[in-house]
Amino acid sequence: MVSATLHPDIAVVVLMEYRTGLHLLWGWGRFLFGRYALNRWPGLRFAKVMGSGHQGGFGLRPSFTRQGLFCVFAGHHAADAFVASDWLRRGDPHLSSCRWLKLEAYSSRGRWSGHEIRASAEPPENEPVVSLTRASIRWSQTLRFWRMAPPAEAALAQAGGCRLSVGLGEAPVLRQVTLSIWDSVASMNAYARSGAHEQAIRTAYKGRHFSESMFVRWRLLEQGQWCAG
Repeated sequence: MVSATLHPDIAVVVLMEYRTGLHLLWGWGRFLFGRYALNRWPGLRFAKVMGSGHQGGFGLRPSFTRQGLFCVFAGHHAADAFVASDWLRRGDPHLSSCRWLKLEAYSSRGRWSGHEIRASAEPPENEPVVSLTRASIRWSQTLRFWRMAPPAEAALAQAGGCRLSVGLGEAPVLRQVTLSIWDSVASMNAYARSGAHEQAIRTAYKGRHFSESMFVRWRLLEQGQWCAG
């Protein structure tokens, strides 16, 4: 548990769907250069701009209209200021939809580009939770890893209690992220500990498929949507 005297790690996840045409040029410009604009953001500890699989899935086919932004801030004030910022809302005219989540971890292990997420929240009871898993896949294991992906994705689509699941990635094929929202800890665990997903995780660790990985469970503090249609 993080000391109360420290600013907790508060994450903000933004899921964006861009309009087609010239709006995509603006969106991909932000994908390529947006991370540099964030480098000196007040209170920012960590940030990743990511692409998505086709229709938000986890396959090798990319989406040209969907993007994700993952940021970790030092405390609630810095996270709230970012959600309300002009920089973030500057993309509104180019978006057909945009959703944001504010999160605080209650369980975390592993690293993302050498960065650890500090767990500071109490475990939730009877409320929505969010799961984030990410992995850097070894070149030698890419074929084996992607062979396991379709059954795990199909099982997730049919899992009870899953409100949303999104496949994201920093780089095609090798650096993958899965974000999912669940009705409760129980529904999340029921999926994670059974079927194709459990088999995929066991196989990946036994075969040392990952050079780096992270598994984080979050309390969903707030969420919103500010543009659509």
